[in-house]
Amino acid sequence: MILPIVKYGDPILTTPTEEVEEIDDEIRQLVEDMFETMYAAPGIGLSANQVGSRHRVAVIDVSLGEDPDAKFILINPVITEKEGEQTAEEGCLSFPEIEVEVTRPERIVVHALNLEGEAIVIEAKDILARVFCHEIDHLDGVVFINYQTGLAKQMTLTTIKRLKRQGAWD
Repeated sequence: MILPIVKYGDPILTTPTEEVEEIDDEIRQLVEDMFETMYAAPGIGLSANQVGSRHRVAVIDVSLGEDPDAKFILINPVITEKEGEQTAEEGCLSFPEIEVEVTRPERIVVHALNLEGEAIVIEAKDILARVFCHEIDHLDGVVFINYQTGLAKQMTLTTIKRLKRQGAWD
């Protein structure tokens, strides 16, 4: 089922999510619905709080469904290593029509659980590292405009207000 995507301004996006205690049918359904929602948007990553859930779950697929090996399910993810630096513009499904330049690690290591409850370790580089960081930030209650300061952040907030007035934010 395609779920509604929560837009910036909803407090669930800036509230840290809660660890998943048990991977049950509710979590499995959430993951399935998140992939369906992400592909329909379309997007390459989605965190549970972006669809109104408080669970610490993210789904990622930089291939947009083209490569089954590019599909990641992260339950209770934690970044344990960061290395290097990369700067690029990012978009976000919770910020329609907004792109923000963000500096992120070039390489990371993530520890998480998979859908079977098994511990997994993933080394991610380049775009995959960027998407993992973006989604884990969401799970921590951090949105990408938090990386902006001063005039750049003010301009983004002004654009958001304009888009809300125009009805593009609903």
